Amino acid sequence: MGAYSELVKTFSCTRDYVRDFFIYGCKVREEFSRKSTRSYDNERRRVESWLGKYFRNETTKRGRQFRVSVDSGHIAENPLYQAYYAKSFTDNDIQLHFLLLDLLADGQEHTVSELTEHLYKEYNKLFEERSVRLKLREYALEGLVCLRHQGRSYYFRLSPDTLSGLAGQFPGLTDAIRFFSEIQPFGIIGNSILRSERLRNKHFLMKHNYIVRTLEDEVLVNILDAMHKKCWLRVTVFRSTISGSDEERAQMCLPLCINTSSQTGRRYLIAYQPEFGQFKAYRLDYIKAADAVPDEKCPDYDTYAAQLREALPHVFSVSFGKAGEHPEPLRVTLHIPRKESYVLTRLQRECRCGTVEQVGKETYCVTLDLYDPQEAFPWIRTFTCRILSLEGGTEELRQLFRDDLYAMAQLYEEENHDDIS
Repeated sequence: MGAYSELVKTFSCTRDYVRDFFIYGCKVREEFSRKSTRSYDNERRRVESWLGKYFRNETTKRGRQFRVSVDSGHIAENPLYQAYYAKSFTDNDIQLHFLLLDLLADGQEHTVSELTEHLYKEYNKLFEERSVRLKLREYALEGLVCLRHQGRSYYFRLSPDTLSGLAGQFPGLTDAIRFFSEIQPFGIIGNSILRSERLRNKHFLMKHNYIVRTLEDEVLVNILDAMHKKCWLRVTVFRSTISGSDEERAQMCLPLCINTSSQTGRRYLIAYQPEFGQFKAYRLDYIKAADAVPDEKCPDYDTYAAQLREALPHVFSVSFGKAGEHPEPLRVTLHIPRKESYVLTRLQRECRCGTVEQVGKETYCVTLDLYDPQEAFPWIRTFTCRILSLEGGTEELRQLFRDDLYAMAQLYEEENHDDIS
């Protein structure tokens, strides 16, 4: 029987397993629909090797469920970075990695031919020049080596930029990298730099550390590249269901900006969708793949970007309503006693694109002009005991609001609901 082999061919596959089976914790082995159940067992063991102490499992009616359970405010380093470090290498990859870096450690420039010859003379390893050239160009893209082109020859030397050298020139740089590694998109870069110098983050703990977002960074970098090039983007989105089936669909869109929710930590791609002629928000954790179409640059990119800037003040969360719709005013009148000034402070802080106006001694009116007024209703309900009136929106939405109040009153066994109007 063959031994278990740690092989990760594509990160997107790993991201799917981590997300579907462990982060959301909603699937069991029997619901696995890709390849075979043995593949599920292999992936489960792999993820468990990264996140062992954060792994939880329980037996339910549907079967044994695994999930990741972690208090993100008490971890110094994101454990999901391990997903990026699990890669597969050939024997030649491993040998070239160490031998080439050893040859380049003299700080001198070398051609591919010279390095190939040294590999044979000093280590008795025979490689094709093409293999050595491809490996060196790969390292040049990663910034490990510097490349200089002269005539028909390419010269390579080890990059002089190291963390230990730069830290001496810029005091506090190491701490800045520690902070960056846990708070910013692409924090894996900072974590990799620290690991290369055998350093760890022991200084910073984030109260609201959304560690799952690192799984989206591979998609995010493609989106940002398409935005920089002002070209169209082909996104593959999915909708996971508890039944285990994944419905995927590919769409063309024009990426314009990335929005982040300060409440949930979720990130959204805001893009123009030509199929429906409107703006749309895509949750990044629902995007399976994002591929730029560099040959299809949009000449009207700046025009769409300007239109989005005009539309965003009328969006409470991420919904732009239906195509062709205009913003609808929504007015909420609240009674806030003077002794509860903290409520007014919260109202002013959270009304986002709305305005707050004092219309009476202890009466305030919040006005929102939104493409989709329904998005504001969950927030409005948090002021239920202080709401005097609700105007605007559609009659259907207002009726839904009244129905919710009746349902809440019944839940608390109130007998008289005549004040609900």
